[in-house]
Amino acid sequence: MFGWLGRGVVRHPWWTIVAWLVAATALVVFAPKLTTKSDQQAFLPGKYESVAASKLAEKAFPSGDQKFSREMVVVKRSDGGSLTTADQQKIGEVVKAIQAKAIPQVQQVVTSPQMLSQNRKVQLIVVGLPNGFDSKTQTKNQDAVKQIRSVTADQLKGSGLAYGVTGNFASSLDNQKSQQQTMALIGIATILLIITLIVIIFRSPIAALLPIIVIVLVSQVANAVTAFIGKAFDLSFDEGFNTIILVVLYGIGTDYILFLLFRYRERLRAGEDKKTAMITSVERVGEAIASAAGAVIAAFIVLVLASFKAFGALGPQLAIAVGVMFITSLTLVPAVVSLMGRVVFWPSKAWKKEPKPGLWVRVGNGVGRRPLVAAVASGLVLAALAAGALAFKADYDFQAAAPQNTESAKALKDFRASLPSGLTAPTEVYVQGNGPLDKSAVQKFDQTLQGTKGVGQVSPPQYNADQSVAKITVILKLNPNSNEAISLVKGPFRDLAHQNAPPGTKVLVGGTTAAFADINEINNRDLSVILPVAVLLIGLILALLLRALVAPVYLVIAVLLGFAATLGATVGLFQGIEGKGGLMFQLPIILYLFVLAIGTDYNILMIARLREEAREGHEPRRAAALGIQHAGPTVAAAGVILAGTFGVLTLSPDSMSAEIGFGVAIGILLSAFVMSAFFVPSITALMGHKAWWPGHGDAVRRTAEPPAMEPYDMADRRG
Repeated sequence: MFGWLGRGVVRHPWWTIVAWLVAATALVVFAPKLTTKSDQQAFLPGKYESVAASKLAEKAFPSGDQKFSREMVVVKRSDGGSLTTADQQKIGEVVKAIQAKAIPQVQQVVTSPQMLSQNRKVQLIVVGLPNGFDSKTQTKNQDAVKQIRSVTADQLKGSGLAYGVTGNFASSLDNQKSQQQTMALIGIATILLIITLIVIIFRSPIAALLPIIVIVLVSQVANAVTAFIGKAFDLSFDEGFNTIILVVLYGIGTDYILFLLFRYRERLRAGEDKKTAMITSVERVGEAIASAAGAVIAAFIVLVLASFKAFGALGPQLAIAVGVMFITSLTLVPAVVSLMGRVVFWPSKAWKKEPKPGLWVRVGNGVGRRPLVAAVASGLVLAALAAGALAFKADYDFQAAAPQNTESAKALKDFRASLPSGLTAPTEVYVQGNGPLDKSAVQKFDQTLQGTKGVGQVSPPQYNADQSVAKITVILKLNPNSNEAISLVKGPFRDLAHQNAPPGTKVLVGGTTAAFADINEINNRDLSVILPVAVLLIGLILALLLRALVAPVYLVIAVLLGFAATLGATVGLFQGIEGKGGLMFQLPIILYLFVLAIGTDYNILMIARLREEAREGHEPRRAAALGIQHAGPTVAAAGVILAGTFGVLTLSPDSMSAEIGFGVAIGILLSAFVMSAFFVPSITALMGHKAWWPGHGDAVRRTAEPPAMEPYDMADRRG
């Protein structure tokens, strides 16, 4: 199949290029707009308690607080002193000025003596903006925040008072500029890294620029295809993952192009003309690229099984990007390179010369001679790192993960220094009856909640119009996004609320902390479902590629061990060395995506080369040595570039991006330099012909070309 594809593309390169460009242009021009969300609760299924509570609130209290986002103007004295009566009067004037401005989106503006902290260091002005996390509402609310800041600044000028506006939309506004700067920095750093490394490898600026140009085009097409599919299936995408998707495209795209260029250079050195060399390259590498892309796409698509729909939408989005890149790498790229021929390596002449025996020859010979030592040593490294995964703790505090030098972050810090942290996101308890509620029973229930450990304040019950639903607002003493608060609401608090519900009523616990408690539960469920299904699909793809059942088993075990080792290494750095209380809750699934899926790429490339060497007539240990010698440089180069592109994320001031960047980078390096270079070849060498059971994947080709002269140590000439 891939020989046929290679011949068709290489013999008709101009038709291939024109067809690709016409299709790409049509997709980009007519694509609808992508639908995005950033509210994590919006991705929860309706069966979860926090969602049920939110729906009940909308029905019972249609004009209640749940309709608003509580943006807060935190006012303090510039000298750090206590607020005076005159200061409080000035704060009241600010409220009147904001009201008089009649800012669109502003639903309410309130302050009161109750919003003055007990230490009199800060006073709040609460501004209600419409809830909604679609891009249109976000833009309007961010504009409102800008106007609120402008009015407040004018009113407090020369008063000795300082202020800061914080809240969901104030934070998103402040972080937007930081994210744009980070995206630009990551983009520039990624491109420079890819160009620099490929120039070092091929000593050619043309070879270095080729992936950049292709990936820029592919990213536009992938976005367009995603938009079409999103509209057709009514999918919403989490805009927080945009950076990751771009990095995936650069990383995987560069990998696939490198796989082709390394094999193309090898065939040119063997004396083939430029077109024959590319046809052979597509035929030999095409199956490995297709299998690698298939494994990645399968792993990503499995995310549609996720109950947490942010991941359910991310899976297809990533799968589409990889699919477009796969098609491009086996059509557009071979067509362009076959036209350019040896010019792609200009001005270097190094492509003509067989390299002198170097590192990968020594590594290959070492693994070939002592596969048991290599297997045990590499396995111990992975197992030791994997042990750290047991200490993983989830963190849900997005505000703490965001840059801390913004106005909203500083205002939140001032807020928490003087007021209960729970005020930023109150927990809401709803008591629902079949008819009018017994107010004395509800009052007794309210008093029970007040005595709960971890609870700071409990409001009097608020009833809906027909008295069938009561709302009780609970202020926790803890940071509402902390693990401690989530554990409290998920377990003891919810249990107590349900067990002490007034007779004949149903109690629902909602709010941000309750939503994160549900996300915690759903994440554990998703990982337990997604991981086995992905492993099964990847194993099936490997079995189809290798026509064997034994090799896929130890390849899948290797990848799972690599995933655990990656999570363990990340836990060791951030929780152990840096002393963080936890890692962002999405991290295990994101590491699963990239380490389990992308890490399989390198195993596939290596095992395909091991099989190829076996088919050339080499015995298992010699095949392992030659497989490492030939595929090692490709895997190493691709691994360093892909790890580097993700490693650039550590430059982000957002700690979530930094955790993802480090985790994926270390996972890819482990995949490339431990699993693919040592673990997989050594196990394959030890298994010998049994690795290909029940098929004959290592059967010698009857029409095989004579093996090329390979550099190896004299110690290997033992016949």
